[in-house]
Amino acid sequence: MQTTQSNALGFQPQKDIVYNKLLPYADRLDEESNDVLSKIKGNLARAVQLREIWPGVLFWTRKLSTYMRLYGRKFSKEDHVLFIKLLYEIVTIPKLEISMMQGFSRLLINLLKKKELLSREDLELPWRPLYELHDRILYSKTEHLGLNWFPNSPRPRTSSKNVMLKLVRRCSVENVIRALVKNCRPYFSDSATQEMLCEWRPLLCPFDVTMQRAISYFELFLPTTLPPELHDKGFKLWFEEMLSLWLSVQNLPSWEVHLVSLFARLANDSIGYIDWTPYISKIFTRILRSLNLPVGTSQMMVPRYITNAYDINHAVLWVSALLGGPNKEAQGQLNGLFKSITSFFHPSNHGRWLMKLMKLLHRLPASVVRRLHRERFRKPTWLTPIPDSHKLTEQDITEFVNSMMEPVLLAMFSKTGSLDAAKALQNLALMRPELVIPPVLEKTYPALETLTEPHQLTATLSCMIGVARSLVSGGRFFPEGPTHMLPLLMRALPGVDPNDFSKCMITFQFIATFVTLVPLVDCSFALHERTDLTEIEREMCSASAEFEDFVLQFMDRCFALIDSSTLEQTREETETEKMTHLESLVELGLSSTFSTILTQCSLDIFKVALEKVFNFATTNIFETRVSGRMVADMCRAASKCHPAEALKIFVPHCCNAINQIAVHEEVLQEEELDKELLWNLQLLSEVTRVDGDKVLPYRSELVQILQLTLHLKCKQGYTLACNLLHHILRSSVLIYPTEYCSVPGGFHQPISDYLPIKDWGRPGDLWNLDIRWHVPSVEETSFAFYLLDLILQPELQRLQRFAQGEQDLSRDDVLQSLTIVQHCLLGAGSLMPPLKGEPIPDLVQSLVNLNETTFYTGMEYDHSRENYRDAICRVMRQLIHYILEHTEDDTKSLFSIIKIISDLLHFKGSHKHEFDSRWKSFNLVKKSMENRLHLRKQHIRALLIDRVMLQHELRKLTVEGCQYRSIHQDLMKDLLRLSTSTYSQVRNRAQTVLFTALGTYNFCCRDLIPHVLQFLNPDNSTVTQQQFKGALYCLLGNHNGVCLANLHDWDCISLTWPAIVRSGLSSAMSLEKPSIVRLFDDLADKIHRQYETIGIDFAIPSECCAVAKQLMVAAAPVPSEPVPTANNVAEALQKQEYKNTESVQKYDQLIVDLLDNLSNRNLPWKFEHIAIGFLSLLLRDDNQLPPAAITFFVKSLNHDSLYVRKVAISAVAGIMKQIKRPHKKISISSSKFCEIKDSDSIVAGDRPDNKWLQYDSSSLPRTQEAWDKCVFMEKTHWGYYCWPKNLTIYAPSEEQPKQDLSREEMTEREQIIYEHFTDAAFINQFIEFLSLEDRKGKDTFSPRRFCLFKGLFRNFHDAFLPLLQPHMERLVADSHESKQRCVAEIISGLIRGCKHWSYPKVEKLWTMLCPILRTALSNITIETYADWGTCIATACESRDPRKLYWLFEMLMESPVNGEGGSFVDACRLYVLQGGLAQQEWRVPELLHRLLQYLEPKLTQVYKNVRERIGSVLTYIFMIDVNLPFTKPTMSPRICDFTERVLLRLKPLTENDEEIQNHVIEENEVEEQDERTQAIKLLKTVLKWLKASAGRSFSTAVSEQLQFLPLLFKIAPVENDDSYDELKRDAKTCLSLMSQGLLYAEQIPMVLSVLREIAGSNSWHARYTVLTYLQIMVFYNLFTVMNDEEIVNNIRALVIKLLEDEQLEVREMAATTLSGFLQCNFLSMDCPMQAHFEALCKTRLPKKRKRELGALVDPIPSADLVRRHAGVLGLSACILSSPYDVPTWMPQLLMDLSAHLNDTQPIEMTVKKTLSNFRRTHHDNWQQHKQQFTDDQLLVLTDLLVSPCYYA
Repeated sequence: MQTTQSNALGFQPQKDIVYNKLLPYADRLDEESNDVLSKIKGNLARAVQLREIWPGVLFWTRKLSTYMRLYGRKFSKEDHVLFIKLLYEIVTIPKLEISMMQGFSRLLINLLKKKELLSREDLELPWRPLYELHDRILYSKTEHLGLNWFPNSPRPRTSSKNVMLKLVRRCSVENVIRALVKNCRPYFSDSATQEMLCEWRPLLCPFDVTMQRAISYFELFLPTTLPPELHDKGFKLWFEEMLSLWLSVQNLPSWEVHLVSLFARLANDSIGYIDWTPYISKIFTRILRSLNLPVGTSQMMVPRYITNAYDINHAVLWVSALLGGPNKEAQGQLNGLFKSITSFFHPSNHGRWLMKLMKLLHRLPASVVRRLHRERFRKPTWLTPIPDSHKLTEQDITEFVNSMMEPVLLAMFSKTGSLDAAKALQNLALMRPELVIPPVLEKTYPALETLTEPHQLTATLSCMIGVARSLVSGGRFFPEGPTHMLPLLMRALPGVDPNDFSKCMITFQFIATFVTLVPLVDCSFALHERTDLTEIEREMCSASAEFEDFVLQFMDRCFALIDSSTLEQTREETETEKMTHLESLVELGLSSTFSTILTQCSLDIFKVALEKVFNFATTNIFETRVSGRMVADMCRAASKCHPAEALKIFVPHCCNAINQIAVHEEVLQEEELDKELLWNLQLLSEVTRVDGDKVLPYRSELVQILQLTLHLKCKQGYTLACNLLHHILRSSVLIYPTEYCSVPGGFHQPISDYLPIKDWGRPGDLWNLDIRWHVPSVEETSFAFYLLDLILQPELQRLQRFAQGEQDLSRDDVLQSLTIVQHCLLGAGSLMPPLKGEPIPDLVQSLVNLNETTFYTGMEYDHSRENYRDAICRVMRQLIHYILEHTEDDTKSLFSIIKIISDLLHFKGSHKHEFDSRWKSFNLVKKSMENRLHLRKQHIRALLIDRVMLQHELRKLTVEGCQYRSIHQDLMKDLLRLSTSTYSQVRNRAQTVLFTALGTYNFCCRDLIPHVLQFLNPDNSTVTQQQFKGALYCLLGNHNGVCLANLHDWDCISLTWPAIVRSGLSSAMSLEKPSIVRLFDDLADKIHRQYETIGIDFAIPSECCAVAKQLMVAAAPVPSEPVPTANNVAEALQKQEYKNTESVQKYDQLIVDLLDNLSNRNLPWKFEHIAIGFLSLLLRDDNQLPPAAITFFVKSLNHDSLYVRKVAISAVAGIMKQIKRPHKKISISSSKFCEIKDSDSIVAGDRPDNKWLQYDSSSLPRTQEAWDKCVFMEKTHWGYYCWPKNLTIYAPSEEQPKQDLSREEMTEREQIIYEHFTDAAFINQFIEFLSLEDRKGKDTFSPRRFCLFKGLFRNFHDAFLPLLQPHMERLVADSHESKQRCVAEIISGLIRGCKHWSYPKVEKLWTMLCPILRTALSNITIETYADWGTCIATACESRDPRKLYWLFEMLMESPVNGEGGSFVDACRLYVLQGGLAQQEWRVPELLHRLLQYLEPKLTQVYKNVRERIGSVLTYIFMIDVNLPFTKPTMSPRICDFTERVLLRLKPLTENDEEIQNHVIEENEVEEQDERTQAIKLLKTVLKWLKASAGRSFSTAVSEQLQFLPLLFKIAPVENDDSYDELKRDAKTCLSLMSQGLLYAEQIPMVLSVLREIAGSNSWHARYTVLTYLQIMVFYNLFTVMNDEEIVNNIRALVIKLLEDEQLEVREMAATTLSGFLQCNFLSMDCPMQAHFEALCKTRLPKKRKRELGALVDPIPSADLVRRHAGVLGLSACILSSPYDVPTWMPQLLMDLSAHLNDTQPIEMTVKKTLSNFRRTHHDNWQQHKQQFTDDQLLVLTDLLVSPCYYA
């Protein structure tokens, strides 16, 4: 097969689409594909060499992607590699427009997708260009200034409805780049890993945003598919480092997700080469934590645990890669994981975590199946195979399936629906049908019997559909599977129920699924004839005798369904007559299920069914809307399967019936026709939708009926006749398969040599599909033409006479004629050649050939006959003009004409939307029945035939980018005329067709835009408002098509944008009409949303050309186009230069046009805003704005309108960036400053070689000389982890641009800004505007204004300070929030802008700023403190602290001094914290000073200061992390601090009394006692513990433990918010600490503390120990379970607390115990049971006669406590399995019931337990009952049923 093909092609194709070989015209395809491929190669290569990206390269790359859609990768390996290299070069051109980059990337991804086709030897790609591309777009330096518009940047004008769209588009560009890197990754060079590590390691500073960036780069770029011999150059370089980093972070920073994704990928790509054993329990603990399941009673959620939780897909991939291997550790932990979370799957539990669990459930089996496929069934490729030692064994698979079954069976009935469970079961059944299917069947049979629980039925049926294939095919593990099939089918029949829609649909799906897999043939007589059958085969044979019964019963059910849904029954007369949505779904389900059944029937059963359906259809008369459609569909299904038999009875019957009624002439004129006539017509029109050559014998009868009925007066009548015509034509002229049976050739062979039961569940064989095609014969086509001549010709002549005014027709007549024309076109569209016309020249200039490629679709056009497409087209055009002029209100005819035009343009036998929905449903069916384990296209035959048919349709629909001819131009002008006509419905439909056409023909938009813009031209006074609106809608486009107003092309934009602005002067424009205002809003909005910076530079680098040259000569097929000569190339280069200058001219011209329009005084304000919006989009980073525009924007800073001012501020900030003079940088090696020992080991943190970066007040640059010598390092992350190979720093000041320029030395653009900002009046006005309020209470610090000021001070140094200083001093003294905010924005801009100022200027600046800042901080208010915080934080960002020492020293002066009250203290701390936090690890000295200063002040009285101090402490200790390879920090350390604090808390720890909060909230004069001081201190410490839980990376567990005893003392037990702050905080801290992630070595420390507290004499503390323990154990489950000793200690602790003297503690201990049992942390073993039973038998002392006074015993006796402990223990065991009955449970229940009459509190416990048992086991009591003996059941019933009081 392969060799013959490669001979025909001249090369060995990489991988083509196999379905092409099954098409009826397959023999012509090789020649065609070679022809197309050579054209693509030739023209694409020419276009690249001639440097023509647009339109040449773009056009031919589109052709290449079409080629791949139709043929797959049908080219040789050399071509494949060259295509990839060429596109890779093009994608990484730095100046490429983003939208083009996305298009090329998608094609490149497609070429790289199948990585098995190209090995690393064939292809190597460099990684750096991709990294630069990624960096340039995702971390763009100019995007936030509005100099670069990506298809996703946040726009100035976006309303909330666009936020979603924005997200979608942002994702698109990012996702394309990510997908591109992902597909290039396998081909990065061997040394790439090392290079990447050198590049990104210096960014790893955990306190900085660069950390996130570096880790996400590692995740995205690091190659993990290197072959084993290269592992030393691959993951081994980073594995230890990254893994230890991951293990050392405890609080889920945002980058941890990326690490997990990287590890999951690595684990999956190198199974068997990494030993994960030591880490497995840590991995599972973290996965369990990231599910965020609720545990315990009062749990506080840490928000970042939810936002930064792992992606389930990564976790699943990782787990499935860990399974198997020599030690079975992973499977053990997985069992534990599922056991611990199983109860969460029970349908009665619900919460936001449920979605995650469901995802885990359906993804995990799929992932394991994928791995199994890779190990056992995948063709070996160049990718590393999994070593045999680590492949999954049969035992592994069984264990895996067993561990998942319990949760999956619970999830079947989940509230989120059964889909996830069904998918999981489908994959599990592929691996182990014998374990999976029986339990599902056990649930399904009862569900089919019950009537009261429909949800159970739908859930079980949808799961059965998932396992259908595994059930029916049986196989060696589950041979009895097929025997369940008939009982299931028979029992499912009652589901066809007219009263329950969802049940009905799932039943149809269920029956159809099973029937597709099984031939319905009665094989029972094989029992006598064949002796070689197994027992099960004999059983199947005898069962198959019931098939006929099943089919007939199914039909009866359907007839009942139809009877109950006739129109008269379901509607009142007044309602609509159309089908409702539900009815149409039922109709679809019914007809497809019935046709599946008949397809799969044997001929005998079919004949019985046919007779039955014929009788039903002909003995009743149905209305034609609802029930009629259903019956007709059933009849159609019957006639499709065996047309000859069916037509023989249906056609004569219907024809006779129609003829008998229509004998009377007057019938033809009736408005309301006889029901019988309509019904027979409908039936006839459906039964003729069969194989064309089977209809031919009845042609004369059918033609006679058509002539009789096409001109009926009644609309319903002639529409049905038109359908009949349409169906006869269609079935005669199309190519389609005629049968979809599951076995080729059907089931009509004799039983002796063919036994159908062998074919149950058999997949189709792709190589012997044996499709029966219907290919139109000569006879059929001539019959079709005969019909057209007979019927279509007269109608066209009639319409033509009407259009020329020669004949008068009523509207109904016109509509009737149009309907007939339309149906003829729909029926015979594929016979008619496309419209003729001359191509339109000179729309675009191109140096390469832009001709279309045509594809053969099995149709030879017969040019000797009349081309009816042209004829219809001519008549329609005359008709449009006639109707629009004379009877424009005849909208129905216009609708019909628009539909006809649409079909004239696009219809060649199938519609795009039908194709799309078929493709979708094909994929759904494929997914629900596919076999992911064996793959290799093991689908059932019907699906494969469907796929071949879809391939044929795809070829028919691929007329992508047709050539634009004169006839299309005419039709589009007509459509435009209709789109601007009077009635909105007509406009709407015409516009839809117009948009489709615009997307189809190449470059036609350029031709149409001027025509649309004429309607907007203000000089054109004849325009009506309807035309104006229509034209605007044409510009707007629909949601997914072309938007004419915003084509990415200078020619188009320079026309449309000025026209939109100018239309504001048009007479038809009125801002009073809300619809027009809304249109303009939408238009401006859409342009802002979709605009991307359009390229100006279209250069192609010479590297591309070299690859392109190779492509022309490399491999077969060799292109016929000539290789460009040197002259051609030189001319092309010249042309490219010319094109680039031309783009710049067009760009300038557009700005001039917009400014012109703006200068027009009459322009309404709305259009002024639109124009300014357009101008703001035209800022770019590679071309400066013309001076006129700069003047305009600077003047607009003082415009009256707020919107304009906002746009102007952004624009001027961008202009500042454009005209910034570049600062020279020099690169130096880092070893120059610091004696780096080049050691291989990594040491991060504070080292001798980065000490010079840190702030040291003794050596600050306080003089000019010191300042010049000092090397400033602005970015905070450099040097923390390691040094980059080359550091770039700024050159010394004498090499930098000159400061203090005089006006003459400035450029023209600088002068404009300089003049305005040195003008006092301008500045006064500007500041006045800036200090106004925008929205009260909503305003915040504005980054845009900050950018503006930063730019001003950076470009012009201190030129504008003298004018601004008085304003700043004035504003800062005013306490209004808007004034304060304004001065904060200026100051932050000033500090950041003075980066390159000379020392004297900086010094002068600070002498001015310090007093201003002092005033600001003393005037701070509740509204402004956040702005000042932002101001200082922004000012310190990415600046060397030694440059800002004035600021820091000033802030450190005395933040908490009580001046101005507690609030000002808190604010000062906030501002200081903002500045220091930006400096991270570089200011240890300041942090030490601050801590020293704060320690005495920790006993603050005021709550807000305490909270602030807590937060500041978090930041002070943030730098103290225990990350791997990190030196201990020079910044303050937690352990020293803790020691000092504990000393001061001694008074509280020493004695054991309750701590009450008795601090008076005033600062008294006399010194309070130590204890009160200590309580105040404790309050602050709690604030710190609370704040640091969410922020630091690692938790200082050992230090925090020392506070635990104190916290346990304070924390209250009840959930009550009325407690004071101290108790609430303590409770929160405990909750947060208990959720923390612990390391194995920390757990014993925690336990010893807990044990100690459990002995304390406060029962509150003992109670809280238990709640703490629950959460701690669950959140560190696998780490704790790994250590036997710890588990025993915890068990002992809980059992000890069961015997506590305090009742509440005992009950809590029981709850804790039952929780531990439920999540399988502890197991119910004999010693434990015996222990409880012994306790229960403790004798109680005899009751003494009490004195009358003492009603209650004061203390419970020790015996009672022990006895209660035993009962509680038993009750904990019973409650630990709420949803099932384990073997030990009945006995325990009996033991418990003996205590029902004990004294309180025992009796209470027993009662509670029994009522809980009853509540949780009630649902499935029928199954649970079977675990008990009869005697036990008697006792139980007595207990559970309340006694009757009337006995």
